[in-house]
Amino acid sequence: MASFTIRMVLHKATWDDYTQLATEMAREGFGDIITADDGKRYRMPDAEYTGTAVDRATALNKAAAAATRVVGSRFAVLVTESAGRTWQGLEEV
Repeated sequence: MASFTIRMVLHKATWDDYTQLATEMAREGFGDIITADDGKRYRMPDAEYTGTAVDRATALNKAAAAATRVVGSRFAVLVTESAGRTWQGLEEV
């Protein structure tokens, strides 16, 4: 399975909608914590998620299903297949 980064935008949403989205994304197998090579864990930026799926289309469909349960059709989603990540300034958890 491949790893993906998913960016979500809920149009005309409240913070509570984004909180609910995190719950729904977890139901779909996506989270917002990434692990560095040294084992330290970091929280991704708001409304960004990581997870695995068979392919980009499957990841997109799962993310769209989560968003639909929160705001209907008022969302945008970007799925990027990850070959690795590098970051700076993320909060350690």
